[in-house]
Amino acid sequence: MIDKIIGFIGAGNMGSAMIGGILNASLASTGQLIASAHSAETLERLHEKFKIETTLSNQTVAERSDILFLAVKPDKFDEVIPQIAPHIKSRCIIVSVAAGRTIASVEESFGREIRLVRAMPNTPALVGEAMSALCANANVTATELGEVQQIFNAFGKSEIVPESLLDAVVGVSGSSPAYVYLFIEAMADAAVAEGMSRAQAYKFAAQAVYGAAKMVLETGKHPGELKDAVCSPGGTTIEAVAALEKGGLRDVVITAQRACTEKSRAMGRKE
Repeated sequence: MIDKIIGFIGAGNMGSAMIGGILNASLASTGQLIASAHSAETLERLHEKFKIETTLSNQTVAERSDILFLAVKPDKFDEVIPQIAPHIKSRCIIVSVAAGRTIASVEESFGREIRLVRAMPNTPALVGEAMSALCANANVTATELGEVQQIFNAFGKSEIVPESLLDAVVGVSGSSPAYVYLFIEAMADAAVAEGMSRAQAYKFAAQAVYGAAKMVLETGKHPGELKDAVCSPGGTTIEAVAALEKGGLRDVVITAQRACTEKSRAMGRKE
């Protein structure tokens, strides 16, 4: 267990997923968690689900926390940080999960020395399968960064990366669940066109994608090698692969993902 008070300012889908992951992994007890949100209704649901302490006061969370997650939307940072900056503990580790908010900009907003980790999780955190990227400022020790990574690993997997790669992370994992959902939807549409029920088509398509991803992660084999193993000479799979290549699947995925990365980079420049 992590012997610290863990606070959340912001308790929407992502904040709630992280709280659930911490508790499910027994990294902390309910008494070690505290969360704030702007809505009493949100806090009531959160307390009912997790039995943790909740409050409408961001200041209270800041005063109490040893590890503090800023889980509000990026446009709320300029409102929230002035409220909490004078109340942060001197050795508190602040974890920002906001897209487009660089380490330098968050440090500047606080106007004081802080221990800061910038994180980029994705929405599969809601089912315990997030992929998160973490980077830290110079004030965070290796041990402290390890504690934060332990938290993120409670609801998925994580990697430490340089901040210069976080825009690429947005493209390859932060936003990519949306691309995968489109692919699953298209696969299901094709099955429905062949007479399968919609519900069954989604189940077949989603499980196929999940299983294929697990093969990549657990076998360690190159995706091309795994693809070749399914493509029997003159068989059905190679016909589908040939059609995908003719349609430019690789090119459109690379183009879309790089557009996503560039949008993330542009958002950072506008801070």
